[in-house]
Amino acid sequence: MTGIWITIGIAVVLVIVIIAIYNAIINRANAVERAWANVITQERQKNKIIPHLEDVVKDYKEFEQGTLTKVTELRSALQGLDSGKVDTAKLEQAEAKTGELLKSLNVTVENYPELKASETYQKLMREITDQQENIGAAIRIFNQNVEDFNNGIEVFPNSLVNAMLNRKEKIKTFSDSQAEEGFEYKPNI
Repeated sequence: MTGIWITIGIAVVLVIVIIAIYNAIINRANAVERAWANVITQERQKNKIIPHLEDVVKDYKEFEQGTLTKVTELRSALQGLDSGKVDTAKLEQAEAKTGELLKSLNVTVENYPELKASETYQKLMREITDQQENIGAAIRIFNQNVEDFNNGIEVFPNSLVNAMLNRKEKIKTFSDSQAEEGFEYKPNI
């Protein structure tokens, strides 16, 4: 009779552990989704500033067509981001487009020094800089959540529970290929 109670006790403990692991995987997946949504929100905030900056720069003599094209490309890249689907490749494209636009705006300012003195332009550039910093922070939080999630589905015994019940796949962290190009050191991961 004691053997039956021990077996039942072990079974109950095992079921509780499996439920706890299952729920932990779900919690981590939800944290990744929330963090991704925060990255998208920050990107969209930046997208709200761009048209105002574009209007300020358009007022100058010969607004460079290349800058206008880069604004349009950035808008398209930002619109392609989906808060319901983690797609770090599209985020990387949007960040690259942001970099290209900022370079183009710097050229415009060099051509029209009076633009640099414009209070509105300076305010908008500060807002864009702040948004870029916020996006960087959101991406760091996203990557941390991705790491926690990936660890949660790959470590033993979580990997067994995931394989049997959750069937969640590893998520790719965001990496900035342009930033990586500036480093000679590449870890052998």
